[in-house]
Amino acid sequence: MPTSVEFRIQFEVAALSLRGARCSPPNMTCSIKPIAVFLLPVLAACTPTSTSSEMAQPWRSAGPIHPIETDQGETNPAIRGVWQSRGYGRLLRIDEAGVAKFEIGETCYRPPISGEALSAMDSVSYRYFRILPGGDSAIFQLLRGDTNVVFDRLDTLPEGCTEDPVATPRAVAEAFLDAFDRHYAFFDRRLPDHSTRAARVRAAIRPDMSQAELWDALAGYMQSLSDSHTKLIGTVGGERRRVQDGQGTTLPRMRAANGGETAWLVGLIDTTMQKLGDSALHTGNDRIVWGLIDGRIGYIQVFQMGGFTDRQDFGSEAWAAAEIEEFDRIMDEAMITFADAEVESVILDLSNNRGGWDKIAKAIPARFTDEPYVGFTTVTRGSGLSPFPHMIEPASGPRFSGPVYLLTSDVTVSGGELATLALRQNPRVVHAGGVTRGSFSTPLAKRLPNGWLLELSNEVFAAPDGSVYEESGIAPQVPLAVYPADAPVEGHWRAVETLVTMIDTH
Repeated sequence: MPTSVEFRIQFEVAALSLRGARCSPPNMTCSIKPIAVFLLPVLAACTPTSTSSEMAQPWRSAGPIHPIETDQGETNPAIRGVWQSRGYGRLLRIDEAGVAKFEIGETCYRPPISGEALSAMDSVSYRYFRILPGGDSAIFQLLRGDTNVVFDRLDTLPEGCTEDPVATPRAVAEAFLDAFDRHYAFFDRRLPDHSTRAARVRAAIRPDMSQAELWDALAGYMQSLSDSHTKLIGTVGGERRRVQDGQGTTLPRMRAANGGETAWLVGLIDTTMQKLGDSALHTGNDRIVWGLIDGRIGYIQVFQMGGFTDRQDFGSEAWAAAEIEEFDRIMDEAMITFADAEVESVILDLSNNRGGWDKIAKAIPARFTDEPYVGFTTVTRGSGLSPFPHMIEPASGPRFSGPVYLLTSDVTVSGGELATLALRQNPRVVHAGGVTRGSFSTPLAKRLPNGWLLELSNEVFAAPDGSVYEESGIAPQVPLAVYPADAPVEGHWRAVETLVTMIDTH
């Protein structure tokens, strides 16, 4: 393990094998059982019963998945043409030369290409497609199994779409406001509403205003939005700037403390490794710590949903395969160790999980179930589609089928909250700790006409019963102070010890 001086951990997603397993009692299993009877009504509710239902659930009738471009950089002839998304404000022009992306709303423009990605979501593009019956619509995805974004084929590029966007203060502000008006999904939870915020921006816009003044006007729109997935990133006067609200209570406090966030994280991991003793492993490119508590209780802490390898090709097929393989390797080893120790309970610590790749967020609960179930649903504002049910399929590798104690806090966000939401559907999981952050949506990244990047929340994640926890966060069943202000390092392990006591008394 690195020393406190050497330790450096990155919690931003970079830009973000099936193995033989031996299982033993009491709570390990390697076989996938049939769907439980109690799940049949849930799955039946997702079954289309009419043509209109099929149209609202196009993923059920879509053809096989294909890459948009070959390894040689050639586009698939079947997908060439002009395509407009439902609900994302995207327009793609695909020809022999490649894929050109346009932002479309009140205006249509091809955003300026700086050659530099401003965020993880800004660095990725659609890589795969599935043609829908008739060929006039298709599902586009960033990665295999990713969000189903439906595009419709157009005869030609709409009139007014330009390769050279107008970047006056008024044009930039209106593109910014139009994106929020069309796509932001949570003004009912994060007041004031769009019109109030927009009026404030428009009152500040002048033709001769500086870039710094324009930035301040747009930043004012986002004031008190309290959404960590909504941000503005750009360069003003040679200086990189970023506006992002909704960081909760713990993170701002620790970043302002002596030593900052790094010292706090180092202290947390040093303490955890010490408490786990010889069984402790700090692995997965510093993203996972696991071991045994007193040789009898399994412990796994996951800091991020991805970034387990050193690969820099974020979003590529090779990156995805390497990430899953390394995650599976770590989880296989942990589960086999727990089986050999005959642990009866596992503490799953997501109290410092900063999110990441949704596939990992679903792979975690997959290690703690023997039955497939719906973990959560997603729907995008303006898409016209039904909520998409995300199934949690039992992992093919070794799994744990005993009691699980889940620990969260207000640091737990994004993919950490998706895993929490899915785990809460498992009756063997006890959720303890603090309320999660309340920021679920995958950020919709949109380049403004002047090259600044806007990210906003346009997807609604919900529990299978329809409950939405955006802004409010998911409240635990057993409230515990995880990072108290007077002991943000020691308090964490005290919370873990409280769970140990709960396990011992049950």
